Amino acid sequence: METLNWTEIILGMMTLLGCCGWFVSGRKYKQEIEGLKADVRQKNLDLSTEFVQKFRELIALPLEDQVKDLKREIGQLKDAIEGIQDCPYRDDCPVRDKLRKQQEGK
Repeated sequence: METLNWTEIILGMMTLLGCCGWFVSGRKYKQEIEGLKADVRQKNLDLSTEFVQKFRELIALPLEDQVKDLKREIGQLKDAIEGIQDCPYRDDCPVRDKLRKQQEGK
């Protein structure tokens, strides 16, 4: 049986250490990737939340205010139209005539 040469022993040890280093580096790399994925998910969640807040602030709330104003104006218009019956000039009312023409034009 031949005796092992010091070079072979050192080469074997270096190979073993290289494999261990490769294994440890691979695990560290996977952990870094998982951490980056978690960061990306958190950023997407933050962007989604910010988008919803901006949408509500810039679009939804102004629309809600406009709808409230329109409802109030429609209520006032209904009251005015119903008041035509009590008007002493109802037989010759230009508003009533205009509304009647609009209904006939539909």
